[in-house]
Amino acid sequence: MRKGVHFIILLLILFSSCIDKDVYQGEEETDNGDGNGNSTEYVRYLYPYGAEAQDVVAEITIETNGGISWEDVEVEIPFLKYNKSWLFMLTQDDFSHSSYSTTWAAINGRPLSNDYFYNAEQLAAGDLPPHASYLGKTLGSTDGAGKEVRFHFTATVAPEMNWMDAEVSVNKGFSDNNYRFQMMRGLTWNNLSEMLAYGTGIAFHDVNTKDADNAASILQHYEISQQILLEKLSGRGCKTLAEPNGNKAYVRAALDYAPLQIMTAQNDGGGEFELESLYPFKVNSDLHKGLLQRYFYDSPFDIVPRIEAQLRKDKVEREAVHFGVHRTGITFAQFLLWLNNRYGKDGDDSVWFPSLEEYYEYNYYRVNATIEKEVNGNTVTLRVSLPSEQYFYYPSITINLPGVKEEQIKSVTSGNEVTGLSYANYNDGLMLNIDCRKFLAEHALYFVEKYESSRSQADKNDALYFTNMLKEAPEKFQLLERIK
Repeated sequence: MRKGVHFIILLLILFSSCIDKDVYQGEEETDNGDGNGNSTEYVRYLYPYGAEAQDVVAEITIETNGGISWEDVEVEIPFLKYNKSWLFMLTQDDFSHSSYSTTWAAINGRPLSNDYFYNAEQLAAGDLPPHASYLGKTLGSTDGAGKEVRFHFTATVAPEMNWMDAEVSVNKGFSDNNYRFQMMRGLTWNNLSEMLAYGTGIAFHDVNTKDADNAASILQHYEISQQILLEKLSGRGCKTLAEPNGNKAYVRAALDYAPLQIMTAQNDGGGEFELESLYPFKVNSDLHKGLLQRYFYDSPFDIVPRIEAQLRKDKVEREAVHFGVHRTGITFAQFLLWLNNRYGKDGDDSVWFPSLEEYYEYNYYRVNATIEKEVNGNTVTLRVSLPSEQYFYYPSITINLPGVKEEQIKSVTSGNEVTGLSYANYNDGLMLNIDCRKFLAEHALYFVEKYESSRSQADKNDALYFTNMLKEAPEKFQLLERIK
C-alpha cells in the first residue's frame, strides 16, 4: 500500500510541478567573454578557504525605541539554525558524477538529464546533453527573514584518484554522438570546486589502499588525501567521514585521526561502536567524534514515511532524517522538488537542510559560543565569541532575543567581522542571523561578474542569491545595481 501511495505522489509531482521538459534552446549559454557564444578556457573558481575567519568575535549593536529591559533579555542560540523545526541531511557516496549533474544541478536550477551527465566545463560553454529538462526554480528554505537558503548536501571525495583530474570534452553543437556525456568514474576537481562554491560539504569515503580492513593503512591514506585536498582546494580540509560499505576499519582509523571530527554510518558493526540517532533538540554535547545514523532506501520517496512520522511528533522528540544515497537521477531530483514544495521555501519553510559539516559547526558554536551584553540606555551591544576547530568554514549562527520585537528596533549595526546579517520576529521575540565568513563580499562579486559576462538567467539568480547574503551596506547596494 505504501509503495502505491508513493507512486501516486510521484505522478502528481511529475504532472503538477513547474518542470519544463525539453526546454533547452540555448538560454543557458555563456559566451565567457569572447562575445560570440563560444567557450573560452574554463577557469576554476575557489573561495579562499584556507584564509577563512577563525575564532571570530562578532559585535552587533541594537538600538530600540525604548520599553525594553535589556538586563532581563536572555540571549540564546537555538538548536537549529533559522529556528527551523526539523533537520534533514543528505550524504552522497561513491564520489558519484551525479552528485554534480543531478543533485547539485537540481538544487541550483541547472539542467537535468535522465540518461546523460555533464561537467562544469560543458555547463559553462552551454554544451549540454540532448533533451535537457529543468525544475524551473532553485530549491531551499529561507532564513526566516525573507532570504533564500539553498539546500546543502555532503559529497564524498577521493583525492588520491587520478580520475579527479580527468579532462572533459567540450564540443558545443556536435550531435553525431553523445559519448562526452557518459558518466565519468567520479567527480572531477572542477565539478567539486563549483559545488563547494554553492555550499556543498565534503566527506572522506573509500581511500586508495590495498588493505581496506587495516585501520593503520587507512589512517595513512587519510593524511595523504588531506594534503591533496588542501593543495587542490585552496586550503579546504576535510573533517567528515561517510563510512564506506559498513567497513568499521574506517571508523577505527578516523578515531585516531584528529582532523576527522564527525562521522556517519548505517550500522554499528555488530555493537562495536555506538551509532547515535540524532535528536537535534536534545543534543547537549558538541558531537566531537560522534558516529551518526543515516538511512539508505531503494527509492527516494521511500523515505517520505520516515519524514512524516517525525513531523507528527513534538519537535523536541524529532529525530534528524539523514538520507544516504549513491547515484541519483530524475526521480531523486523530483524528491528534492517535493521537499522544497512541502517543507522548504515554497511550502511551510520548516526544514533546515545543511551539509553534515555545516550542522556540526553550528552545533559546536551553539554549545561553545559565549555572548556578552553591554547595555547603554536603549542600546545593547552583543559580543559573540565563536571558537573554531580545525577546518571550520561556516562561522554563522542564529541568535534569539526573547521579549524583543522587530517593531521596537530602530537600527541594527555590526562590526566589520559580520559580513551577513538579517533579523525578523520569531515567536515571542526577535531572531538575528549573523554570518562572519571573511570573503562573503568577494564571493558575491565573483557571481555578479559571472552574470555580467554570461547574461544567463541562472547566473543572474546566483548573483542575486549570493549578494543578498550580505548585510545592508554600500557594497551590497552597488552589486545589486550591477545585476539590474
